[in-house]
Amino acid sequence: MAFALAWTSIGLQAQTAPSAPSPAASPGASSAGAQQFQLSNGMTLIVKPDRRAPTAVHMVWLRVGSMDEVDGTSGVAHAVEHMLFKGTEQLQPGEFSRRVAAIGGSENAFTYYDYTGYYQQIPSGRLEEVMRLEADRFAHNRWPDDEFTRELAVIKEERRMRTDDAPRARLYEALMAMTFQAAPYRRPIIGWMGDLDSLTADDVRNFYRQWYVPANAAVVIAGDVDVEQARALAERIYGAIPAAAVPGRKPREEPEQRGMRRLELKAPAEQSYLAMAFKVPKLTRLEDSDDALALTVLSAVLDGYPGARLERALTQGPDRIADSAGASNGLMGRGPQLFVLDGVPAPGKTTAQLEAALREQVARVAREGVSAAELARVKTQWVAGQVYKRDSLFNQARELGSQWVGGFAPDLSDRLIERLRQITAEQVQSVAARYFGDDQLNVAVLRPQPIDPATRKNAPAGARPVPSSEPSR
Repeated sequence: MAFALAWTSIGLQAQTAPSAPSPAASPGASSAGAQQFQLSNGMTLIVKPDRRAPTAVHMVWLRVGSMDEVDGTSGVAHAVEHMLFKGTEQLQPGEFSRRVAAIGGSENAFTYYDYTGYYQQIPSGRLEEVMRLEADRFAHNRWPDDEFTRELAVIKEERRMRTDDAPRARLYEALMAMTFQAAPYRRPIIGWMGDLDSLTADDVRNFYRQWYVPANAAVVIAGDVDVEQARALAERIYGAIPAAAVPGRKPREEPEQRGMRRLELKAPAEQSYLAMAFKVPKLTRLEDSDDALALTVLSAVLDGYPGARLERALTQGPDRIADSAGASNGLMGRGPQLFVLDGVPAPGKTTAQLEAALREQVARVAREGVSAAELARVKTQWVAGQVYKRDSLFNQARELGSQWVGGFAPDLSDRLIERLRQITAEQVQSVAARYFGDDQLNVAVLRPQPIDPATRKNAPAGARPVPSSEPSR
C-alpha cells in the first residue's frame, strides 16, 4: 500500500547519501511524551513513556547502513549486524540472545541502506540488564575468525533464499543498480555474492570500529519507563563508552538522469511483473518540501486504501488490465528517493499494456486533478494509520529511531500529519504533471521462464520485494 514514510532492511531487499538532512532536536525536545537528550559522549537518547502495560522496547540505532560501504565490500554493514550476536569479552557467541530470552524478552536486528538497528522487547523492570548487555556488545564486540566464517555461510544462504531464488527481489536489485549510478543505493543491502565471497573478518571488524561510535548512535526507549530514571541509566551505562569522532562522508550525489532506462530479467516465475521507478524529491524540511508531501498524497490517491484508483481502474471488471497494481512514494531517506508504480498483468495482458495503464492513471490526475472528497479520504486514512501505529511500542520506537537517522526531531510525526493535511488538490495535480516524464523513469520487467519443480519456491505472488523493516536474522 502507499503512504509509507519511506522505502523502509533486510528482510527482503532491493535498495540512500550522505549526511542527514535537518539538524536533530536540541536536548529536551519532546512531542507526545517523547524526549531527546545527548549523553556526555555524544550518543543520543530518546525516551517515550507509554504506561499501558509493564513492558518496554529498547533499541540502539546506528546512522550507518549499506550506503556507507565502499565498492568491493558490499554487504559488510549487514555482516556487522550478524556478528554483534557473536560475543564480547564477557559473552560467548549466542549468549546475548540467551540472556535476553531468560529475562522474558525477545530480540533481533535489521540493516537498511540508511541505518542498522538492534532491539529488545522486555518487561520494563529488566531495562537496566538489557542496557548493560547492549552497551557491552556496542563497545566490546569480539569473535574469532572461524565464527565469522560460519556466519558468512549463513549470510550467503540468506542471499540465495531472499534474492537469488526470488525473481522479483532479483528484479529490484537490478533496477536499483540501473537507476542509481553514483548514489550508493545502487548496491544491494545484503551485498553482491562476489563481494561476500571475498569479504574478510577484518573487513567486518574495521567497519565496526569505524562506525560504531557513540556520536553515530541513538538509544531509543518506549514503554513503561520514567524519563529521568532512563536518562540516568543511559548516562551511567552508555555514557561510559569512550567518545570518538564520526568518520566524514562524501556526498556521492546522483547525476541528473537524461532519458528513460529499461531492463528485462528472465527468471523462473509464474507471472510477468512490472516495476517503474521515477526519481522524485524527498523530505528535507517540513517547511519547504511541499512536492515530496504532495507526491506522498498522490501515492495514497492511487493506492492508499481499498478501492483506490489503481484497484478500481486496473484490477476490476471483465476487461481488467492487472491482477495487482500498486504505488508507493519514498518520502524520507538519507539518499535520493523514488516513486514506484508496479503490478502484475492480468491473463492475456502484457507488461506494456500495464505500463501504459499505470501511466495513464497518473496522467489523469495531472489533467483532471482530484476531488475534495477523495483528498479528504486519503488524509483521513493517513491520520488513522498514524494513530493505530501508536498501539505498538515497537512501532513507536522504530519511528523515533528512523526519524533520528534522517536528522529529524521526535515530534516529526505530529508535524507531518499537520503538513499533509495542508496539501491541496492543486499541489497533487501539479506533481502528477511534473515528475512522471520519461527522463526520470526507470523500468524493469520480469519475463517468466519455466519453473523447475525441483528448485526452491519463488517469491510469493503479489509481494513487492523492496526493503522492509523486518529483521534480517
